[in-house]
Amino acid sequence: MMDKKAVFFCSASYTIDPKYNQAAREAVRAACLSGYAAVSGGTVKGTMGEIADEVADCGGYHIGVIPRFMQDLLHPRLNEIVWTETMAERKMKMRQGVDLAVALPGGIGTMDELIETLVLAKLGFFKGKIVAFGPYGFYEPFRALLDHYVNTNMMAPADRDRVIFVETIDEFKKILCQ
Repeated sequence: MMDKKAVFFCSASYTIDPKYNQAAREAVRAACLSGYAAVSGGTVKGTMGEIADEVADCGGYHIGVIPRFMQDLLHPRLNEIVWTETMAERKMKMRQGVDLAVALPGGIGTMDELIETLVLAKLGFFKGKIVAFGPYGFYEPFRALLDHYVNTNMMAPADRDRVIFVETIDEFKKILCQ
């Protein structure tokens, strides 16, 4: 297995614009080619399935973390499976030992994972980098919300700066090399 691990939080929807899945595949491929093992939710659904296929296609190592009640959705191309009982345990296990947490375009579950990771970093319980990879301006509203929190003194600028916002694969690749 690789020395570095990156967790990818992403959409489980089949109906998102394909451009987001393509960007997710490019990001996962870049991480794998940079020596990162991938960690994800481990299902066949939506972007999760896309990135599982991409990791396998590029010869990477993929750890899927999945609750037992979702066993029927397990992606068949994972290298390793970590079973959990709850969604909360799943999030905790997904972050365990990773160097990089990447939020790809996704829905409310992805936002939950991203925000919880930010809170854990603020509290000193997550030591890795946090990246919001938002092609096509996907994470601009979230960036504006964090800026609003800073401007109203609800959040310290240093905590807001824990999230690295990137919009292009080239920007993401630079983060991988740091």
